[in-house]
Amino acid sequence: MAGSPHLRELGEFLRHRRGELTPAQVGLPERGHTQRRVRGLRREEVAQLAAISTDYYVRIEQGRLAPSQPVLDALVRELRLDRDQRTYAEGLVEQAARAGHRKAAPRRAARPKVHPHLARLLGQLTETPAIVFGPRLDILAWSPLAARLLCDFAAVPEAERNYVRMVFTDPVMREIYPDWEDVARTCVEVLRMEAGTHPTDPALTALVGELSVTDQQFRVWWAEHRVAHQDFGSKRIAHPDVGDLTLDWDTFHYAGAPEQQLVLWSAEPGTPDAEALSQLARDTAPESPPSSGAS
Repeated sequence: MAGSPHLRELGEFLRHRRGELTPAQVGLPERGHTQRRVRGLRREEVAQLAAISTDYYVRIEQGRLAPSQPVLDALVRELRLDRDQRTYAEGLVEQAARAGHRKAAPRRAARPKVHPHLARLLGQLTETPAIVFGPRLDILAWSPLAARLLCDFAAVPEAERNYVRMVFTDPVMREIYPDWEDVARTCVEVLRMEAGTHPTDPALTALVGELSVTDQQFRVWWAEHRVAHQDFGSKRIAHPDVGDLTLDWDTFHYAGAPEQQLVLWSAEPGTPDAEALSQLARDTAPESPPSSGAS
């Protein structure tokens, strides 16, 4: 378990979190007027706050030691980790422990096919934009209204149908999201959360490498080691046909295919947003079948 990719990621994650805190924020006095050589808290300061030895904490940050649950609890508390960050840190420790008791991690499918039941459901959602996401936020299938709302997914080569990749590389996605930076940052944080569970996923590694090379903002945000988990929210969309609208989105995890999730978009009935969505639904050709993502 020592030196596992999960523990190395945990160490990097904790290092970035301590770098965001100052001694004053955690109730520690500044040491005179000498200039600090590191941003944020020093390792020994974190160790002091967590009531552990500096050597113990150094080995955690170096990925050589998994913290016990009491120590992890103390680090979560003293580094002011939020709920998603705590989930991420605990998940890394748990994954490291599991990896230490098995010969090799199962290889993930590069791009699974959409589950037939989800594909059937998409065909019945004629007035609701719907997308089926797979691992790494790969886009596996979508309803015609989702394509009309966001972009023509069928025009994107299957190997490139990944929501994060499209947010960063497709000019259309930058145009339809007035709050593009918030959307893009959240994509990076969600992807980082998944990387904690599957740090050796070759497709995920390739995606991160590609975007790190092609987009400076992605590279900077990925290096911050921020994480997020989102099952619902809202997004503003600047649509070329119906104008600006704000839609709610909700994620439904499918037990029959654990790595596939259905995302539905909706609007409060009776609002201009709902009318705009209804107008798009009326304009969408009813004979257009839902796409399964096949090229």
